[in-house]
Amino acid sequence: MILEVAILDVKSGLTKEFEVAFKTASVIIASMSGYISHELQVCIENPNRYILLVRWQKLEDHTIGFRQSPEYQQWRSLLHHFYEPFPTVEHYQVVFEK
Repeated sequence: MILEVAILDVKSGLTKEFEVAFKTASVIIASMSGYISHELQVCIENPNRYILLVRWQKLEDHTIGFRQSPEYQQWRSLLHHFYEPFPTVEHYQVVFEK
């Protein structure tokens, strides 16, 4: 399992619209091969900042299976216009788990 981590800075005044659009977009990502789960959390100190955590079976499920799919274009059209700046996405694997 790998963990995709994206810090999402949403343009001021658009957080409610972003959250509505994200609920719609969630159906898209959840339908992808290799998808395990995801969660979106809002920052307490900065309410325009969110963290998106997506669990995938393997890295290629995200980088190829999702990112190179027609579904990604739908995801992009629903969400990418909310971000400023555009988020950095990184992938992590477990080193230690209790």
